[in-house]
Amino acid sequence: MDLIWEKSAEDLFNKLIEKTPVFVREMAKEKISKRIGLIVAKENRKEIVEKDVVDAFFLETPSGFHGPLKSDMEALGVDYKKHGHEDIKMFWRPKKQ
Repeated sequence: MDLIWEKSAEDLFNKLIEKTPVFVREMAKEKISKRIGLIVAKENRKEIVEKDVVDAFFLETPSGFHGPLKSDMEALGVDYKKHGHEDIKMFWRPKKQ
């Protein structure tokens, strides 16, 4: 199936891949691309939209790196919360003294 990228989704994908550490960049690009394809296929669509990119990055990024991922998305003006990904700060609790 040939997929069609919404321009803003493709731009976001490329910018986030550029922010990925160079030593894992190719692997990340491959895994995230594959995940995007699975998301779109599951929903029986042909067009890749921003939500697909955001979801794929969160699914394929280890949870310990979600903080930096969210910072990168914020720097790019992406509202990941509207796609169902909560702010990591909500889960942080200060240690009791």
